This record gives sequence, structure tokens and C-alpha cells, in this order.
Amino acid sequence: MPADLHYLSLDEVARRLKARKLSSVEVTQSMLDRIAKVDPKLKSYATLTAERALADAARLDAETAAGKSRGALHGVPIAVKDLCNTAGVATAAGMAIHRANVPAKDATVVTRLKEAGAVILGKLQMTEGAYGAHHPSIPAPLNPWNAAYWTGSSSSGSGAATAAGLCFASLGSDTGGSIRFPSTMNGLSGLKPTWGRVSRAGVFPLGESLDHIGPMARSALDSALVLGVIAGADPDDATAAGMPVPDYAATISSGVKGKSIGLPTNFRDLDEDSERALAGAVEVFKKAGGTIVDTTLPASFFEASYDWVPLCAVEAAVAHAETYPKHASEYGPVLAGLLDAGLKLSGVDLQKLLLRRAALKGELDKLLASVDLLLLPVMSRAVWSLEALAEGGRDVEAVAGRLRYTAPIDMSGHPTLTLPGGMTRHGVPAGFQIAGRAFDEGSILAAGHAYQQVTDWHLKRPPS
Repeated sequence: MPADLHYLSLDEVARRLKARKLSSVEVTQSMLDRIAKVDPKLKSYATLTAERALADAARLDAETAAGKSRGALHGVPIAVKDLCNTAGVATAAGMAIHRANVPAKDATVVTRLKEAGAVILGKLQMTEGAYGAHHPSIPAPLNPWNAAYWTGSSSSGSGAATAAGLCFASLGSDTGGSIRFPSTMNGLSGLKPTWGRVSRAGVFPLGESLDHIGPMARSALDSALVLGVIAGADPDDATAAGMPVPDYAATISSGVKGKSIGLPTNFRDLDEDSERALAGAVEVFKKAGGTIVDTTLPASFFEASYDWVPLCAVEAAVAHAETYPKHASEYGPVLAGLLDAGLKLSGVDLQKLLLRRAALKGELDKLLASVDLLLLPVMSRAVWSLEALAEGGRDVEAVAGRLRYTAPIDMSGHPTLTLPGGMTRHGVPAGFQIAGRAFDEGSILAAGHAYQQVTDWHLKRPPS
């Protein structure tokens, strides 16, 4: 086995498994050994299901020997965020109050991964209830690039584990930026699909009309392979779109030639690292045949980062109605504060938010009708240190600044792919995102793949 097996792409591992150059048991055991070595410090896993994973790997190897393949994920070890229900395995959603919650049924996305032959290594740690902070009793995962820096919320474990070679891909969720923040902070290719593209059945909610489930991987191609498995209609989720699911991997080489790529001229407060990542992407896309078009983000886009918190608060209050405020003492202060705010918001103020949200969606639809793709930063400030977060990272302006380029796209529901596009002087990755039209994940994945054919940011690995 190669010494760097844990850092191979999902696609490469799948091809070696299919060719029987590796067995799923070998790969799974290697990954479990890597987790045992690295994760006691990193703390990315909430629950490890080693025995179950090895048993599944052995069964999948037997299927391979019999000439059966379930597809591109057959025998590949991955992990899922701990808000996805797993039958017989605890699903706590980062909450102390739910530590003993053992679902009887898998979430739809977990079922689809298993049916596609993925080996589930375990459940990945996350912030409390998928909001902005970890429960005080649960250690936060560390950033494998630099432990003094934020790992991203709330899919912090997904970001850390995938970057550190503790799974070949993972599932995350994005309500305000929680696939994109950990993807950019950990140097990953993370996809927030269109709202409704992936079923949320069996996934613990934060804000149901804002929640998106998607893949976090080391390349656009790997994300395409996972999305192709988990996307599609679901009788258990009436909001899951019924339209056919394309073969994203089959069309990923279509590139950006002839595509118009909108670059807003009214970005606000970008630091040098964010600007550098965007400038590098612009040059790559130009050389690949794309046309860069000056565009303007609507004023509603910037207002949305302030509207997101109260809207999320109301929806979170609904999600936690059975346990909050009844068990308020078991909640951490950050999530409790959000729920209190949601319970206090008036119906009139909520309706104003909803009207502004509808206008935002319409304006972004109009903007994306004028260009094929939209190039955006992930955050105004490319990376956050833990010290900076502790000093002032939770005041209104700091939160709005972090959410400025992520939350509006959760509110509108459009798809976006985050890619690594540079390194800061602190040795932490910096990224950018490509947004697209609703249900056109194929185009943003193809753009990401084209970028990664001529850059190597996605091939860089943490120091340990």
C-alpha cells in the first residue's frame, strides 16, 4: 500500500479498489490506524464505528470478488457529520442533551451512501445544534494546518477529518456557511448544493428553510462523485426536488470555455488573502476560455448577512421546541442566546425578513440570468485565528462580516462550490467560491475541476 494512502483522492482510491489493487478492508484498516494516531489530538470524530466499518468493508470486498460494483464509492471509507441519523449509532448533533440519542433509522443521505457502497467510518464532531459554537462540554476539533486557527463552523469535524486524511470525503451541512467556512479554512473543495437538491430527511435541523446537506472533499471531482449519490427526490422529504440527477462526474471536464463569469465590482472590506485568491481564479478562468464580466451585487445581498441571524433564530426555536426552554440549563450559551432571540421575534418583524429574503432571491436569479457563474470570496477576512474570534469575533459586525458572502446564498438557495485558492502567511489555506444558477451544480463543478487541472492548491496537505 502507498505510504500516503490516506491522502489519495476519493476517485483514485475508488479506481484502485475497482481494479483490485487495494481491498476495502486494507483501506479501511489503514484509515482506522490513521485516526487512532492523529485524532486523539485533532478531535474530529464524535463517534468511531470501527467494527461496523470493517465488517462492511469485508462484505463489499466479497461483492467485488463476485464481480459486483455499487458504483464510484464502492468500498471507499468516508464519514458523516453527526447530525445525520445513523441506525443503531448515537447521533448527538453536537449537543450534550442528545448524547444518548440512538436513531432507529438512517438519514436518507446515509442510506444512499451505504447503497452506493461507501464504508461509513463514523460520525464527525460539530458545533452545538449546528450553530456557531461548540457545547462547553465538548472539545472543538482543531485545524490540522495550524491549531491556533478556526476550523470553521459548524462542520468543523468534517473539515478537519477530511483535510487530515481521516476519511476520503465527508458530509457537512450549510445553513449560513458551515460547509464553506471549514472548507476554506482546511483547504477543501466543499459543495453547498441548491436547496432541495439533497434530502434532509433524518438530518437534525438548525433552520429548515436554510439547511443544505453537501459533500466536503479534496477535489471538485470527488465532491461531484458524492453529490451524484446523495442527490435526488425522496418520499421522506417533500422539499427534495423531483428533477433528475445528472451524472456530475461524467460532465465535469466540460470546463468554462465560452462561459461568462461574473466578478462583482462592489466587494466590501476584502483583505489581501481573499483578494489574492480571487485574482488567481480570474486569471485561471480567463486562460481556460471563460469571459470575466463586471457585475454588481444587489444591496439586498449585503443586508442579508444581518437578516440571517434573526431568521435562523426563529427556525431554530421551532427545531428545539421540545427541549428549549424546558431544558435550557443543558444548552451552551451561544445556542441558547440564538433560541431566546428567536422566541422573542415578532410576527411582523419575521414577515419583513421573509419579504426581503424573497426580493434577494429574485435579484440573485436575475443576476445569474445575466452570467453563467458568479465568482465570490468566502469571507471578507480570509482566515480567523481563535484569538481574534475570542476577542471580538462574535459582535454583530464581526458575525455579519463572516456571513457577508455565505448567508445570502443560503437564503436564496443557489448552489456554490468552495475551492482552495492560496495559503496565508500563517500556513492556513484561503479560498473562494463559485456560485451558479439553481440546480446547475454541474456547471460550478466543471468550473472547479477546470481550475484544479492547472493549480495545485487542492493537492497541498497539512504538516502532520
